[in-house]
Amino acid sequence: MRNIRLAFRVAEMIPRRGVSLTGGKFSPRGRILSKYAPNGRRGLNTSSRQSSNVSDTTKKLIESKISLDGRVTIITGGSRGIGLALAKTAAALGSDVAILDVQEPETSVSQLEREYGSRFIFHRMDVTSKVGMNLAFDKVVEELGKVDNCVTCAGIALDKPFLEHTWEESRRILDINVLGSFFSAQLAAKQMVKQGNGGSIVMIASIAAHCAIPAQRVSIYGASKGAIKLLGKTLAVEMAPFNIRVNTISPGFIATKMSAQFTDLQEVFKTTPPMGRIGQPEDLLLAVGYLLGDGASYTTGTDIAVTGGLHNGRIEV
Repeated sequence: MRNIRLAFRVAEMIPRRGVSLTGGKFSPRGRILSKYAPNGRRGLNTSSRQSSNVSDTTKKLIESKISLDGRVTIITGGSRGIGLALAKTAAALGSDVAILDVQEPETSVSQLEREYGSRFIFHRMDVTSKVGMNLAFDKVVEELGKVDNCVTCAGIALDKPFLEHTWEESRRILDINVLGSFFSAQLAAKQMVKQGNGGSIVMIASIAAHCAIPAQRVSIYGASKGAIKLLGKTLAVEMAPFNIRVNTISPGFIATKMSAQFTDLQEVFKTTPPMGRIGQPEDLLLAVGYLLGDGASYTTGTDIAVTGGLHNGRIEV
């Protein structure tokens, strides 16, 4: 299994001081004195009970649930930012990766292959071009043989007062964010149905699909991401008979080159989330990795909000 190094530990069930559920009491240096052990002679040394309590079989089972060995993952919009981080994650978990984007990847394909030991390919694709999308997906199957996973990450944002939105720019948001994601998922699903082995589709929504965003006016962008969030639910139900799972991720404020361009909002990004910081691309990685792997084989139609709690609102003002 490539690039996966995991260590597991069984946590002891230790009640808080003064709230002893079993009648036991604490001794110094991590030992628990049970009420069933006279004079504490049968104390449990928690410091010595680590990964030895987990059998190799259990370790292998858990590793297999997050492994993407032997799979092919498509990442649309995977040339930079969150999309590139997710492409690297899929590779680190063992998948071959196809990056489909209008621009060349920030990290070259050859360098990605050297660093991650997986095969990478790149094809230029505009998600507003039906012909271009069909061609790109066909090339992926031709070169990598199949499609097991697809992450629809291609998208653009617009921060502008509602009364100033124009028809043209609003239409472009919907064409890229909604139709581009919709038909990327459709092309991936068609190939998965043809293969007959199921698959996983993860569509990138946004905190803007949950609520208004502090200090930003993103009405049409929020509408587009709300559509993605609902698509995740409806497509999950429709594709379930084919064993194709469809889920969504809703990132909050994430530190990328795109978000860095909003210099006047950096303080908002860092202080508004209840957790008191801006998110990092790596905060999304295991959530998406989980949804792509067999560990999520019974998870479909769900949205994972990775927002530092901001999608729930705030108490302090």
